[in-house]
Amino acid sequence: MSKKEENRFPLRLDDVTRWKIECWYKKSGCQSRNEFVERAVNFYADYLAGQENGVLPAAIQSAIDGRLSLLEDRMARILYKLAVETDMGMSAVLDCIQVDADYLRRLRSNSVKNVKATNGLLTFEQKEKEWVQGAEGDDQWQG
Repeated sequence: MSKKEENRFPLRLDDVTRWKIECWYKKSGCQSRNEFVERAVNFYADYLAGQENGVLPAAIQSAIDGRLSLLEDRMARILYKLAVETDMGMSAVLDCIQVDADYLRRLRSNSVKNVKATNGLLTFEQKEKEWVQGAEGDDQWQG
């Protein structure tokens, strides 16, 4: 008996399944119906194994990794642009006013405290409210 005969597997299919194989095996790039069925069985077996042990099949994991890589590249570009804009803003402000090192240290300390307290979800409205509340008791510049 040849090796090929040892691997034969009798298979009964309904008409719809057979039609799907006929329709899709060439479109999927397979050379034969047998290759198509083998690929389909392997794909489904990987899927079931992933369901059983919580690991994604290689094809799905590869697709996810590719999408995450694209997202990572995009986020890196956005953060770079944001850093450039922030540097431009800080440079423009410092060109207009003179601040000493102690003021900058206090400002940084307060900013770190505010960001931690809000979990990074600061808004201009929140800062404006804080500024108004802090300025209500401080009218010395007007008077």
